Amino acid sequence: MQDSDQGRPSFEGALDGSDLSVAIVQARFNDAITSALASACLAELSVLGVPAEAIRHVTVPGALEVPLALQALAETNDYDALIALGCIIRGETYHFELVANESGSAVTRIGLDHGIPIANAILTVENEAQAWARAEPKGRDAARVAVEMANLLKEIE
Repeated sequence: MQDSDQGRPSFEGALDGSDLSVAIVQARFNDAITSALASACLAELSVLGVPAEAIRHVTVPGALEVPLALQALAETNDYDALIALGCIIRGETYHFELVANESGSAVTRIGLDHGIPIANAILTVENEAQAWARAEPKGRDAARVAVEMANLLKEIE
C-alpha cells in the first residue's frame, strides 16, 4: 500500500508470485509464435517466483477456443490468475476482425464474470514479422500482469 497524491491509500500489486497459482491457455494456431510467447511467459513466471508445480499449461486449437478453456479453468477456483496466449495475423478477409474481436471480448468477460485476472496476450498483428517482434516481450508482460493483478486483488479483498 502506498500513499496517493490525495492522501488516500493506493494499492499496487507486488511482483512476487511465490504464493500464487497460475494457468496458461495457449492457442496452437501459429504454433511457433505462440510457443515463443509461452516460453517467455513461463520463464518470467519462474523469475517472479511462481513455483513450477503451481503452473498449469494447456493448449487449444486456436484463439477462438482460448476463452472456453479459460472459463473451465476459472470455474475450478484453483487459480489466482489466468493467462491467454495466441496469435492472430491479419489475412485478406474479415476473419481476422471476427477472431480478434470475439476472442478479446470473451477473455475480458470471463475475467469479469469470475472475478479472476486474465492477462490477455493474444497478439493481433498485421504480419508475421510483427508477431515475432512482440512474442517474447508480450509473453514476459503477460506473466508480470498476471502476478501483479493477482496480488492486487488479494490486497483489495
